[in-house]
Amino acid sequence: MTMELVGRLTEASNATFLATIDGRPVVYKPTAGEAPLWDFPSGTLGRREVAAHELSRAAGFEVVPRTAWVEDAPLGPGSVQDWVESDGDELADLVPAGEGPAGWFPVVSGIDPAGNAVELVHADHPALRRLALFDVLANNADRKADHVIRQGERVFGVDHGVSFHAEHKLRTILWGWAGSALEPDEIRLVSAAREVARGALGAWLGDDEVTAVEERAEGLLRLGRFPHPEPGLPAIPWPPI
Repeated sequence: MTMELVGRLTEASNATFLATIDGRPVVYKPTAGEAPLWDFPSGTLGRREVAAHELSRAAGFEVVPRTAWVEDAPLGPGSVQDWVESDGDELADLVPAGEGPAGWFPVVSGIDPAGNAVELVHADHPALRRLALFDVLANNADRKADHVIRQGERVFGVDHGVSFHAEHKLRTILWGWAGSALEPDEIRLVSAAREVARGALGAWLGDDEVTAVEERAEGLLRLGRFPHPEPGLPAIPWPPI
């Protein structure tokens, strides 16, 4: 394997690089470039990136681009993820209040810097719904609009470094299906996630975090529907876009 750095993605909060591995474009996140967080153990964000892919793959969600761990890399060990370029329309947007596309879900409203009323909306798209369900299991604390990539009818999620905390941390813009009953295929996916979680995640997460994934799956199956935001806790990441 030969990795070459191409450039740095400067908008990321942690050191994130566009690189190539044997000519294939990837996103490289070295552990040495992770900013400390008060609520996540240091040096674990890249491992959580790999864990997200492993759970998505093993349970059949297929919503996270191929992600792996590398030891021998220019800036030290870290995660590498296939670069995925959007080739479709955006599935979430900030629009003037009341002017979202027909059939889209309004998620949150507010006032922009110019004093105009705006709202964040997202599409009612089956592949996006699958990603929203995955985020519940992964306890994703940072599902922004820019972390959703559309390729035709497929939808991928990226940036899962702050996922899989043992405590409730779900912060997402994809609340449009809150309270909706799980469909048979979604029940199958959640059941699969419960069964494969320990094998898929054991090498990447703490035992309490793996147990929490299993418990979230069991809770979803008992509830039989998408959850609502937890009262009194932040429900949307900042910034949401």
